[in-house]
Amino acid sequence: MKARQLAVVSILVSALERLGIIDAERFWPTMELAWPRIVTGFAIMSKQTADLAMVGVAVGTAGTAGLAFALGYWQLVTMLGLGLAGGTVTLVSQNYGGEAADRASLAVSQSAVLAVALSIPVVAVFLAFAGPLIDLLGADPAPRRYGTTYLVYVAPAVVFELLNLVASRTYTGVGDTFTEMMARAGGAILNIVLSGAFIFGLGMGVAGAAIGTTLASGFVTLVLAWGMFGRSYGRLGMQPSPVPITRSSPPFDAAMIRQLIEIATPEIGRRLAQGLVVFPLLWIAATFGPVVVTALEVGRRVRGLINSVNWGLSLASSSLVGQHLGAAEETEADAYGAAIIRLSTVLYAGVAALVMIFAEPIAGLFVSDPDALAQAAVFVVVGAVSSVTFGIDGAAAGALLGAGDTRWPFVASLLGRYAFALPAAALGLVTPLGVGGLYLALFLETAVPGGINYWLFRSGRWKAVSRRYRPSSEPG
Repeated sequence: MKARQLAVVSILVSALERLGIIDAERFWPTMELAWPRIVTGFAIMSKQTADLAMVGVAVGTAGTAGLAFALGYWQLVTMLGLGLAGGTVTLVSQNYGGEAADRASLAVSQSAVLAVALSIPVVAVFLAFAGPLIDLLGADPAPRRYGTTYLVYVAPAVVFELLNLVASRTYTGVGDTFTEMMARAGGAILNIVLSGAFIFGLGMGVAGAAIGTTLASGFVTLVLAWGMFGRSYGRLGMQPSPVPITRSSPPFDAAMIRQLIEIATPEIGRRLAQGLVVFPLLWIAATFGPVVVTALEVGRRVRGLINSVNWGLSLASSSLVGQHLGAAEETEADAYGAAIIRLSTVLYAGVAALVMIFAEPIAGLFVSDPDALAQAAVFVVVGAVSSVTFGIDGAAAGALLGAGDTRWPFVASLLGRYAFALPAAALGLVTPLGVGGLYLALFLETAVPGGINYWLFRSGRWKAVSRRYRPSSEPG
């Protein structure tokens, strides 16, 4: 970082410290972990967002509506991988922080085994039942055709994406977020280049977007695998994993698999609860027509880009809290978790305000029809507002995840999305609220889990839960 930039950041850090948001001694380790993950999250989320924008230009509203339906299923893949990788980061960070590198390495190898085992059935389902899956969402004929095409061509990328998430979380767990950032950012750039070439250069439309995503995901897997097996990247600045998968790693370790499943299952449930809610929301949106489906997806994609901040701060929270718990420093773990939650709230509020100011130009990147533009701009504003509580939810859940406390965050996710958000959206079908029900649903699906997870963090019970997974404990 240049001297002038460092001076500006130092002034900002001093201000944050004076306001009681985060101490300088905790800000620097947090941001050292977080900023590459924020770039990584933006890179990952931008892939589908760029595809949506390019398909909107090349195909039109029917194409973006079809892509919205297909991306709902792809989001399930991402959420499944994030849930599994949640178990990885918990065990890697605590064991690496407790100087039990061999056990951390074992957790990585077994996570990869689980990733492959979970992804193969998903690939088969996408290939065999793409059309019926899109039909479940009430798609019109044209969007159905486009959605089916995307789902078939993106199916092989499922294996790559789950392995990529396990590798990314491994690097996060050991405190190296630069290596994964370089791999993911390179993949995102490649995805945009390939998708653009296939969509516009070869006229392949939605199929081109899916093929670009598949090839780019495979590229990221190869790059990360190089370091995950302990190989050097040379002068690129990227580092081999300090907890590599080696030939001596057992292909299957029942005790470690059980512990991974114990931690990851509630986290998978929490993540899938976040992903599954989009399907009834898309079905409800489809009753208002393809324009509303597209507008809802634009709002969700913009919120996903804002949520790139969570990719960094949530994972920094998991890693730092987990490492300090592994070293039996509960007070410091608590201090880091609380500071990151405050920092996340401030950053999200600032970004959300900017997005709200430029909501219409942002919506114009995806749609050009005046009616669609007006509707999409409203969803962009709603997505920005709801992102603030998304930030609180992510930072608090990240601290709980670092401790291995994943059950109650899962319950919080269920309550927010299915006891509050969905009923709110359904009100629009039977009352004059109409599309406004979807606005309310987008807010409640983040506000309720955010409030619950913040309360769970403040209760402190996660410290006791963490003692079951520290190096002094035995798997199983």
